[in-house]
Amino acid sequence: MEKPRIGIIISTTRAMRFADKPAQWIHDLAVARGDMDVELVDLRDYPMPFFDEPASNAYVPSANEVAQRWQEKIAGFDGYLFVTAEYNHSISGVLKNALDYAYPEWARKPGACLGYGSVGAARACEQLRLIMVELQMAPTRNGVHIQGGDFFDALQNGRDITDLPFIGPNAELMLDELHWWAIALSTARAAAPPS
Repeated sequence: MEKPRIGIIISTTRAMRFADKPAQWIHDLAVARGDMDVELVDLRDYPMPFFDEPASNAYVPSANEVAQRWQEKIAGFDGYLFVTAEYNHSISGVLKNALDYAYPEWARKPGACLGYGSVGAARACEQLRLIMVELQMAPTRNGVHIQGGDFFDALQNGRDITDLPFIGPNAELMLDELHWWAIALSTARAAAPPS
């Protein structure tokens, strides 16, 4: 198989977001490995209205043009890495909306999570894993969590993420898992009879 294509989804659209820093860091780390093709996908580029289609696009094609562009973009990936904050113990509304606007595009593909915030977005990542299961995705066990003093040091003092303890090995483990699942599931999808 060719190198799996991984979409790194920047999952918040706030003007003062922190997401760009960890998204670029994990992108560069994944590129340096050389075993996957990665692309940053920013939800700011897909300003979808709140989901108001007659049904999921698993049953009825979406009418919204931005949603159609979104579906086309994510369909081209073999796996996903969500860079997410935590809003009130969950993912952002814009990420949930983006997840809801697609269904067949996510199915039978892996998803990993890089979370940041006071608890490293641990609760958001757990909820995201539950959503991934419902979308027939395979959530990875390992993730990366930038949390507590490390998060605030990077946010407020500009500390380089690469200087944070343990983050490099955690990221490599997560990327190893994501790579393995992307290849395994891509191979299985290719071998499956047409539906």
